[in-house]
Amino acid sequence: MKIAVFEAEEREAKAFERIKPPHLVSLVKEPLSAGNAAKFAGAEIVSTFIYSKLDRDVLARLPALKLIATRSTGYDHIDAGYCRARGILIANVPVYGENTVAEHVFALLLAISHRLPEAIERARSGRFSPEGLQGLDLAGKTMGVIGTGNIGRHVVRIAKGFSMDVVAHDIHPDAQLPAALGFRYLDFGELLKTSDVISLHVPAAARTQNLLSAAEFDLMKKGVIVINTARGNLIDSHALIMALRSGKVAGAGLDVLPDEPLIREEAELICSIYEGRHDLRDLVAGHILLHMPNVIVTPHSAFNTREAVQRIVDTTVGNIEAYLGGHPRNVAGEALRP
Repeated sequence: MKIAVFEAEEREAKAFERIKPPHLVSLVKEPLSAGNAAKFAGAEIVSTFIYSKLDRDVLARLPALKLIATRSTGYDHIDAGYCRARGILIANVPVYGENTVAEHVFALLLAISHRLPEAIERARSGRFSPEGLQGLDLAGKTMGVIGTGNIGRHVVRIAKGFSMDVVAHDIHPDAQLPAALGFRYLDFGELLKTSDVISLHVPAAARTQNLLSAAEFDLMKKGVIVINTARGNLIDSHALIMALRSGKVAGAGLDVLPDEPLIREEAELICSIYEGRHDLRDLVAGHILLHMPNVIVTPHSAFNTREAVQRIVDTTVGNIEAYLGGHPRNVAGEALRP
């Protein structure tokens, strides 16, 4: 079979090498797009990361495609409905970095609570004084965790280690989990009113689009800190900017933003605006957040540790091998099976 691996890095090459005999594996540095898809029209399996947007236009240029092995847990960058109609399977990586991403949540939170970027810059500039850099303790604060899946549960555990009170919300609450981990489930509105810190751990879906918008920010405590390591479209960026400027939100730690690929690629950004595929206001909001002093943005790197990346690659290669062996695994939603 012909297999094309996009957004491939050198560190991943060795793992994919074991698939080669007798299959033809191509490692491609750039994302899969409408511009390069025709070059891989014969590919029966493709593997991508999240910066390859596999919409109908791209997938239609891959007539031989049978399997998409995404190197991610989420697959909102893939047109699942079109895949279902074509009989294309989607295999994902359901678990790889629950502890990894949870640790990044607290890297962002501690950077905000102890004002680390400002402090580091001041020390480097030669002004060795803590004046004006007063932060806040996490101990005794209330952490609100929205989504208690694999990552959310690790966030709860770490928060308890900081002596934080933890509340959570989940549309499918686990009745045994609160007693096991020492937290309380609240309804969504009550969590927003109660929390000093809010961390998002839900997938991108129609129901979670702009999960935090103007109405939700209005319910929050003044001075709340918001952390998002899940998906950029969970937060209305315009509403967040207004909440940050008013002081309702004291700080935000964001590992994700809407339209991340466009922020990365200036040419694609300009083209998308010209063609009307994206709202210029959303793109501008993302750039404003990047430069606000009470916002810390990391480039979707919460997953990016040696250990987690290796787990992603190993699982992806295993998914491809399982498919080649006639026993697909980690199919992203059984409803997506043809």
